[in-house]
Amino acid sequence: MGRLHTIGKIVIRVYANDHLPPHFHVIAPDYEALVEIATLAIYAGSMDKRDTKKVMAWVNANRDLIAAEWNRCNTIRI
Repeated sequence: MGRLHTIGKIVIRVYANDHLPPHFHVIAPDYEALVEIATLAIYAGSMDKRDTKKVMAWVNANRDLIAAEWNRCNTIRI
């Protein structure tokens, strides 16, 4: 549920009924990070520096898609 995109082994996902602040998960075999949708700040976990540029390039180009998926899956809208 909520899988938005895959970059190699990295999965970008939004979970239903998730906690605030509105965020998405970046999941890879060696790490997981939670990133706020509004600010794109990592507020929990960490991301591999090599992957950060690839992930953030996709996120910047698809921010509306991420927000729409959050709104679809969660009762608290952004």
